[in-house]
Amino acid sequence: MVPGSSRCRGGVWTAVSLVLALATAQSAFAAPGFTPPRRVGYMTGDQWEPALTTDGRGHVYILFPQYGPVRDCLSCTIPTMALLISSDNGLTWQPPRALTPSATGQFDAQIKVDPVDRETLYASWLQGEHDIMVARSQDFGRTWYFAVAEHSPGVVIDKPVLAVRGPNVYVSFNHKQTLAVAASHDYAQNFSSAVLNPGIEAGWSLAAGATVDIAGNVYFSWTAYPPTHILTQPVQVFISRSADGGKNWTTVPLDVSGAAPGCPVQNCSNGFLASQVALASDDAGVIYALWNSGVAAGQPQRIYFSSSTDGGENWSAKVDVSKAPAGVEHCFAAITAGAAGDVRIAWMDTRVVAQNRPLWNTFYRSSTNGGATWSPEAQLSDPAHGYDYILPGGFLFPFGNLFSIAIDNLGSTHAVWGEGRNYESPGSIWYSHGR
Repeated sequence: MVPGSSRCRGGVWTAVSLVLALATAQSAFAAPGFTPPRRVGYMTGDQWEPALTTDGRGHVYILFPQYGPVRDCLSCTIPTMALLISSDNGLTWQPPRALTPSATGQFDAQIKVDPVDRETLYASWLQGEHDIMVARSQDFGRTWYFAVAEHSPGVVIDKPVLAVRGPNVYVSFNHKQTLAVAASHDYAQNFSSAVLNPGIEAGWSLAAGATVDIAGNVYFSWTAYPPTHILTQPVQVFISRSADGGKNWTTVPLDVSGAAPGCPVQNCSNGFLASQVALASDDAGVIYALWNSGVAAGQPQRIYFSSSTDGGENWSAKVDVSKAPAGVEHCFAAITAGAAGDVRIAWMDTRVVAQNRPLWNTFYRSSTNGGATWSPEAQLSDPAHGYDYILPGGFLFPFGNLFSIAIDNLGSTHAVWGEGRNYESPGSIWYSHGR
């Protein structure tokens, strides 16, 4: 199985009987300055691994795979990529809808707004096992232009990661144990592909973060898994940069992590809790990285932060940004940045233990000085009635290994994440916003 691949779920979905009557129930609590978390998306089936972005006109967009029936696309194959839109900074939401019909499953949601015009919307996903799709909307998600960024018949590809700025659109993906990047310089109309990591031996090369800085340099953060013994051998963590539109790449090591902790009780795939790196850049061109890493195979991992002020050539010493006690498992980094020095981060960890069971929660911090100092931690996740996988102290397991945060036109942070019983199902996505 591919490390952390969402496709390993095999399209399993379960309707939660008691949940349906309480589908819109919200938590009675909220982190200071944040709205109580609310379930979003379809209220039947399973929703996981959501991607989120915001634009300059007060729109918030959530793209997610829907495992289960889709009312507006009865012929769609599970899972279907679904879009959720708010036009008032997350106060209210339009009904979710299928992005485009497909005879094959759609996985690994990515959605971004062009930081130049703060309006043009891009989405990307894995369609089946052989195609990477990129879509562009110039009317706030109402209509879309679709393009195939990569078609690899006979070769299984995985894990697209999207980055955009102006006419330049990049999407990375795993291709035959290498990390490839498809690049477009005409607003996603035409793409050409290149290998990002030639000469680096890896069993799997999976990107997790991407950004394009104000100078047009594109960055991907990625992990190289060993060709064998994935459960015991270290995982290498890299940042790669291209200054020529994705033709050539330079790569620097960021960290080396012990192999991921296992989670057999939750039926997760190999490497589901493994190290992965989120990336962002601010309006001054500073690059920020947030990732989870462990010192020994199978041991709990921590969340680390670093930054670069010279285009990714050198990185500050990594800093543990979590206040959780030692021995607490951390995973699934999310990061966003805005004006110079404005960087905001989120992650999940298991610091809460109830009835001898570690429970997961989503935590958030922000900085106005590039990470020199941080706000107090805020817990975004909270109890919700009617879900047997959400307990008073937290949720049983992260539903998917990706979630998103973004900054809107008013300076607020928006976050969406997945909560579930285990790796398979049931599960749902939850949303909150605030400062």
